[in-house]
Amino acid sequence: MAMRELTVVTGSFVGFQLLYSGVSPLLSSAFSEGYGRLPPTKLNEWNSRTVSTVHALIVGLFCLYILRYDDAVNADPVWGDPNMVKLNVAITCGYLLYDLVLLARNWSTMGDSFFVCHHLAALYAYGYVLTRGVLPYFANFRLISELSTPFVNQRWFYEVLHYPRSDRLVVANGVAMTVVFFLVRIAVMPSYWASVFATFGTPAFERLGLGAQVAWIVSCVCLDILNTVWMYKIARGCYRVLAGSRKHKDKASNGDGGKHMNNHTD
Repeated sequence: MAMRELTVVTGSFVGFQLLYSGVSPLLSSAFSEGYGRLPPTKLNEWNSRTVSTVHALIVGLFCLYILRYDDAVNADPVWGDPNMVKLNVAITCGYLLYDLVLLARNWSTMGDSFFVCHHLAALYAYGYVLTRGVLPYFANFRLISELSTPFVNQRWFYEVLHYPRSDRLVVANGVAMTVVFFLVRIAVMPSYWASVFATFGTPAFERLGLGAQVAWIVSCVCLDILNTVWMYKIARGCYRVLAGSRKHKDKASNGDGGKHMNNHTD
């Protein structure tokens, strides 16, 4: 790994740690009255999700920029110049390391074996990008999925602040989360896998070696299976929220109608 990427990973790790321990508590207490009333365990998760949202926005938007303007990577998705992609991946690696440390320090309340396995697998796969500069297009493309993370975190914020599920903000966020999750994690699958299959049997693919090939394909298959399962659960949740909101409106409408009739007869 070059010194530049190592510096970015380190800076990302330190920056996200400072955001978690200093910036998030300060801003959250200023903009949310409910923040100060949360128990310590919820405060930790709140700050963690704030950092997660910031990371997702930085990496996701940078990903879109690279997909649009990095001609070298788009022209050669396997061995194209990974200069900008390495920066994006290095930011993510720093975040993953920060999050692993956070999980270890708060294992009793935040520990999750699945996330540990996910983070370690991602670090292993991204290690090939940072050390060998391979698969820049595909590594960057996977990061587009981060654009759904802010909506997932916002749902948790509403829940911990006890917003009713029928609240317009909750419903709007739920619908947006479902749509964005589908667009950046499900709808892109055909295009992504078409690009993957197009490399099979090419000299560029053979140059990768078995280790990189396995890390690439297996990790992508596992992630897409998980994304499909999550999409199903999110769609069901969105349906329940919309159905509950509709029932709530119907009840309110009936209640108002009854009151109007009573007032009229009086």
